[in-house]
This record gives sequence, structure tokens and C-alpha cells, in this order.
Amino acid sequence: MIKDITLGQYIPGDSVLHKADPRTKIILAFVYMIALFMIKTNAVPIIKVYAGFAAVTFFTFLAIVVSGIPLKYTLKGLKPILVIIVFTMLINIFTTNGTPVYPTGLLSKITVEGINTAIIMALRLALLIIGVSLLTLTTTPILLTDGIEKLLQPFKKMGLPAHELAMMMTIALRFIPTLLEETDKIMKAQSARGADFDTGNLIQRAKSFIPVLVPLFVSAFRRADELATAMEARCYRGSMGRTRMRQLKLGGNDAVIASVTCMFFACLLLLQYAI
Repeated sequence: MIKDITLGQYIPGDSVLHKADPRTKIILAFVYMIALFMIKTNAVPIIKVYAGFAAVTFFTFLAIVVSGIPLKYTLKGLKPILVIIVFTMLINIFTTNGTPVYPTGLLSKITVEGINTAIIMALRLALLIIGVSLLTLTTTPILLTDGIEKLLQPFKKMGLPAHELAMMMTIALRFIPTLLEETDKIMKAQSARGADFDTGNLIQRAKSFIPVLVPLFVSAFRRADELATAMEARCYRGSMGRTRMRQLKLGGNDAVIASVTCMFFACLLLLQYAI
């Protein structure tokens, strides 16, 4: 399951999304999230809600096809949060008041409104993970850093350390796959020594992960120290006097992607709130 986490990973490619400016992809990722959460969940009839999510699902699938990333790989990122999705659905099914599915028995606690809320929450969470993961899957860490720094540049006059903040965010994303790989190695080593991570109740299984956390933290601090030493050895001094091999430039490709995305979500919100 650890290897199924795709957030922070990058897959090389030559697609339209790979060639797009990172600033365009970052802004459109925020537009995607805002539009996803602005879909009315209390619209009448309920088919209007599902039509909105169906439209976002179609757009997400289209973006995956354009990116050239295998659909199976993008869906793999949902496996680690599958437990959270199922738990959220069960909470909504049994706690939402409304019309009971059946008047007596256990089914009387399950309402039609609860089922609709559970499905909507699951769809929203799944689409959010898949859509945002496309940002890191099609953008290298260096370009992601440059894009975030450029977007935060106007706030630099207010004292915001744009470069340092962008560097920290990108390093955090970049080291997610590394830490996951290290966790998998430690768990395999502990299993070879007789550790059991799969049996027992929830508390016992949580306690069994303590021997994993200690060497993981030691490894994380060691990697951080090695990274700091490597950056100092290369005379890294933040953004002062720093030049870039590749200058970010917005082109026609970015204009087309931004126009199509904004028009699609504008029509979606118009149908949701105006009709």
C-alpha cells in the first residue's frame, strides 16, 4: 500500500501538460479544487448534483488522457486513502437524518440523504486526490519550485520569503516517495526479524509500528542533514544572485489549456447556480 502513494512523484513525458508552464498548472489546480467544492450538494433534483460530478469526472479523465499518464497509475493513488473514504461514507450513511430506506430494523437508521451524502463525499475526495496528483506527476520538482516562487513573488515586498517557502514546499513533496520507500524497507527488515504488522486489534497494530517510526525519524534527519551539507557545499545562499538555466515563459499552449479549463468550469458553475 505504501508504494501506491503517487503524490510527489514525477513521470517523465512529452504531453501537452508536461510542456505547460508550472504556474499555469498550479493556478488551474486551485481552480479545479474550488470548482469541485462549489458543486451544490443540496441541489434539487439530486440528479443535478450527480450531473456536476459526472462533468468533473469526465474533465479529469480527459486531463489524464492528455497527460499520457496511465489511468491505472493515477487510480492507484486512491488505494492508501480507501479506508478513509469507506469510513467517511459509513459515518455519513448512519448519522445523516432524513428519509429511512426501510421503516424497521437496522435499515431504518440508513437514510436516502445519508447515502447521497456518502456518495458525494467519496466522489469529491477521490476526484480531489486524482486531480491534484496530476500536478506533481507532470511537473518536475525544480519547475514546481520555480513556479511557486514566481507566483509568490508579489508577496516578497511584504516580507514573505518566496524562494525559501517554495523550496521547502517542493522538498517536502519530493521526499514523500523517498520516505515511503524507506518505510517499506524498514517494515520488511522488521518483518524478517519476526515483527507482525497485520494481526491484532487496532491498538496492537498501532504499537507494532513504533519500531518502524524510530529508525524512520533517524533516517529522515540524516537525509535532511546530508541535503543541507550538499546545498552548503554548492554555495547555496537562497534567492540572492541566483540564476536559472530555464526561464519560465507563458506560451500559446498555456493559453489554450487555461481557456479550455476555465470555460469548462465556468459553464459547470453556471449550470449549477443559474439554472
